[in-house]
Amino acid sequence: MTMTSTDKELIPTAFEALPLGSVKPTGWLYNQLRIQADGLTGHLDEQWEDVGPRNGWIGGDGESWERGPYYLDGLLPLAYLLDDDKLIAKAQRWVEWSLNSQQNSGLFGPAVTDTINHEVRHTHDWWHYMIMLKVLTQYAEATGDERVVPFMTKFFGYVRNTIENVPLAEWAQARGAEMLLSIHWLYKRTGDAALLELADTIGKQTTDWTGLFTNFPFWNKIEHWDHRSHIVNVAMGIKAPGVKYMLSNEEKEREAVYSGIKSLMTYHGQAHGMFSGDEWLSGTHPSQGVELCAVVEYMFSMENLLRIFGDGYFGDILEKVAFNALPAAISADWMSHQYDQQVNQVVCNIAHRNWSNSEEANLFGLEPHFGCCTSNMHQGWPKLISHLWMKDGEGLAAAAYAPCVVNSTVGSGAAVTLTVDTEYPFRDTIGITVKLDQPAAFPISLRIPNWCVSPEISVNGQPLQTAAVKQFVRIERQWQDGDIITLKLPMEARTVLRNNAAASVERGPLVYVLPIEENWQLLRERDMFHDYEVFPASQWKYGLIQGASYEPAASPVPKQPFAAAETPVRLKTHGRLVRNWRMKGESADFPPLNPQADGPVVELTLVPYGSARLRIGEFPVIRS
Repeated sequence: MTMTSTDKELIPTAFEALPLGSVKPTGWLYNQLRIQADGLTGHLDEQWEDVGPRNGWIGGDGESWERGPYYLDGLLPLAYLLDDDKLIAKAQRWVEWSLNSQQNSGLFGPAVTDTINHEVRHTHDWWHYMIMLKVLTQYAEATGDERVVPFMTKFFGYVRNTIENVPLAEWAQARGAEMLLSIHWLYKRTGDAALLELADTIGKQTTDWTGLFTNFPFWNKIEHWDHRSHIVNVAMGIKAPGVKYMLSNEEKEREAVYSGIKSLMTYHGQAHGMFSGDEWLSGTHPSQGVELCAVVEYMFSMENLLRIFGDGYFGDILEKVAFNALPAAISADWMSHQYDQQVNQVVCNIAHRNWSNSEEANLFGLEPHFGCCTSNMHQGWPKLISHLWMKDGEGLAAAAYAPCVVNSTVGSGAAVTLTVDTEYPFRDTIGITVKLDQPAAFPISLRIPNWCVSPEISVNGQPLQTAAVKQFVRIERQWQDGDIITLKLPMEARTVLRNNAAASVERGPLVYVLPIEENWQLLRERDMFHDYEVFPASQWKYGLIQGASYEPAASPVPKQPFAAAETPVRLKTHGRLVRNWRMKGESADFPPLNPQADGPVVELTLVPYGSARLRIGEFPVIRS
């Protein structure tokens, strides 16, 4: 297939991602990466054979599909964000093998053995290449390695010559937008018009997510296999219309993203900001599972949609998922994780549930149920950090808030460092110090979360009154070295009505839950990463008193704020035991529509969702 010149253009995005390493974590967020590096991410290759020395992506005869690239997609950005030489060396081994594996045709990666004909061949399942391409784009940004652009150019030449005879299928068809991201990245560096023709072909071969999200067909729990309702495919697919919009400029693509998110949350929404899916979309019951792979992929989708459309709406979703669903599914020491989490999670044990997954899917362990999450979970925090700030023309935009330092160029080329001093989301104040090598005129855009009714912005102590557009306040001025921006986002606790008249509690981007005392029981011991069942050691059948107030209580932010015993913020409220709230199998049933409350009114202490591994996050409401 020969490509010719084209009149296609790539629509400029609202924002541009900063190169990996431009944003570095500080404070509690740095500690999260350090805990991650000292736990599963930093040592998985030493303990788990699937990404160990025999993996095909480093020349071995073992697993040669998605698990190696998945692991590297989190390991590599983690290594460079921490400037950790040991982790960088680990990641470099995978990168070097991949770069050196390229054939004259442009194909790269491990060979597999055809077990029928006993011939060595390269697989034409395109999916695992897509992941490694995302890894290589990050690597090129972090290091400036000049080998990556010609390597990718050669590979996409192979794709052009092959894709019509061997089109996207199965996983690759559902996830074609991941390849489009790498094609767009390369096009911005080479201007090769043939890449846009290839992007058009890949887009047409990808699942029609635009049509699916426009006329959403999955109104109930799905119990049969289909790539279109597989939760991880959906979490990736939600950005596909946005990615295709960059080439088509068709309004239907943009509208499909918004209607898709609305449908997902209407029919499958969960209190922590995700939609359910213990393999396939699973309805609104708070005891349905949500797969960890989907959590990190949905975060990545929101990061890209915010970049493309410049709408703070996607930043709100990103923060809610990142600060609630992500830490909840991983133990506080990063030594174990779940495949599926539940909003109302009263026990984690080997037992049958109304899920599509195995009986061990909600254990905390090395590889509960299936190893995709074991290899893919690592990208969550590192990619969030990479996208906290983005380029906004000649300036910078805050996509999400957390403690960090940003280095970039602004205006006509001035070097700028923004130091973001905050304990958000546990506190409501964000300080931003501007350091410049010369005075410069450029914009700084600040995202104002939709939940915040009365934001306060000041520059050098002077209040600023500016209207938000798409939830962004744009401050354009001549900035001086040492200028200080103070953003205050007052947080008010509120009760959110959910399905079956249940209620969840939110304050700012955090969801608050009743923590259940946890009794961790060792199930399987290994050298480093063990499997555990977690049983309740306290009562959980509480309803909230309608109209009860919420009193926040703060304490210092510890190294690991996502641990219930040490959480830096709590809410005090009141509730009563509900005697007609029952178990259904091994899970809590729906909160009763008409709760029968016994006993006295008691004080309840709620903690952030992500800090409690056993919890109640949707409550029955006890009316006066």
